[in-house]
Amino acid sequence: MRRVLGRFSLRARLLLLTASLLLAGLGLVGAVVSDQLERYQLGRVDAQLRSFGEIIAHAPATASVRPLDTADRPDLLDPALEVIGAPYLVRLDENGAVAGGLRSSGLDDATLPASDELRTVPTGGAPVDLRAADGSGRWRAIARHVAGWDGTVVIAAPLAEADATTARLRTTSLVSGAVLLVLLTAVGWFALGRGLRPLRRIEHTAAAIADGDLTRRVPGLAAPTTEVGHLAASLNTMLGQLEQAFADRAASEARMRTFLSDVSHELRTPLFGIKGSTELYRMGALPERADVDEAMRRIGHEATRLTALTEDLLLLARLDEAPETQLDRAPMDLRTLANDARHDLRGLDPSRPVEITGPGGVGPPGPAPVHADEDRLRQVVANLIGNAATHTPRGSAVRIGVGTADGRAVLEVADEGPGLTADQAMRVFDRFYRTDRSRNRAGGANTGLGLAIARSLARAHGGDVELDTALGEGACFRLTLPLLGGH
Repeated sequence: MRRVLGRFSLRARLLLLTASLLLAGLGLVGAVVSDQLERYQLGRVDAQLRSFGEIIAHAPATASVRPLDTADRPDLLDPALEVIGAPYLVRLDENGAVAGGLRSSGLDDATLPASDELRTVPTGGAPVDLRAADGSGRWRAIARHVAGWDGTVVIAAPLAEADATTARLRTTSLVSGAVLLVLLTAVGWFALGRGLRPLRRIEHTAAAIADGDLTRRVPGLAAPTTEVGHLAASLNTMLGQLEQAFADRAASEARMRTFLSDVSHELRTPLFGIKGSTELYRMGALPERADVDEAMRRIGHEATRLTALTEDLLLLARLDEAPETQLDRAPMDLRTLANDARHDLRGLDPSRPVEITGPGGVGPPGPAPVHADEDRLRQVVANLIGNAATHTPRGSAVRIGVGTADGRAVLEVADEGPGLTADQAMRVFDRFYRTDRSRNRAGGANTGLGLAIARSLARAHGGDVELDTALGEGACFRLTLPLLGGH
């Protein structure tokens, strides 16, 4: 049965279920109503028979039923029998033989109960059903003893009218139920079609999404408080998450391809330098000792560069996987790093003015206690200082700000260089990103990993590295960390 129903649509299954329940309900109501009507009519007939039976039972023997020719005065007898509700009275002697009786003139002998049927009626006054002699209908009868006489009187009434009324009710119920079932089924078909229209809209949306259109959404099909409204809202939320997940995956794949391309190039450059120098030596193209020394110097330089690049990549991988395990925390103050950074900048360019201030250039430097790994934070500050020294003109001023702001420890490096565009500022922390995409960089030192490492280390400490810049207005890199003890 379940397999058969599974072949139908949801609309057809709902309609079939509803029609089945409606048919069962109409059938039950019709059966109950017809049964109650039949009981009511039998009760009415039984009451009439019992009332007349009581009168007969207490009547004197001389007033008992005597054989009469009902055809003599049918104009008087028929209405009297109809009034008492017993158109057939039979007197039986002590042997059960018919001793006389009365009946309505409209009754045919073949339609009356047979004598054998009459003798089976109990004399206690309990009503019973009898069949007509020709089997054409039913009779209801009771039997009572007559006072002062050994015989009994059977009082009977036909049930043809009651049965016809019940039959008419059943026929009417059947016809009206069938018409009602057809009408309600037709109305239900259209109502279910309209009610399931939102589900078809959802189905079409899902099909469009399956075909690759991730921008599709389920329209507002119903009020948000309804089941369909809740379903549409939940689906739209899920679809938004799916679209974002696919977009993130595509962006991640694009970044991975760029990352692998950059890594392969960065690794290939020093390897080609090392391989070229060894090939020259193998071919005997370095006859002089000075040539060999220069080749060895280049090999050492490229090996150092390759080692540094490998260590940076390894550090980034470890920070991505388990950042906290790369830190050896201890209480410290960022002012120590700020003073060392000033000396480092002056060592790189003695002509460069370097000023230490409070955050934002306001006031003197202030305390910035943190619980952090000092060596890792020195690496962060070194990257920020190296970035300022590399991308600003020699002799241009640099400001180092240190202190607290907005409940955080702050160390910032602000320069007066060319600054960055908004697009460059958004990507400057990406791995291997360089504002100058040229592969022919002097010395090959800038791999584009410094700022990415700085941000990863800062976030491993629960902080961040932020950038405030505009084209032609310099750049300010700001390291923020949680204060020691939450002060």
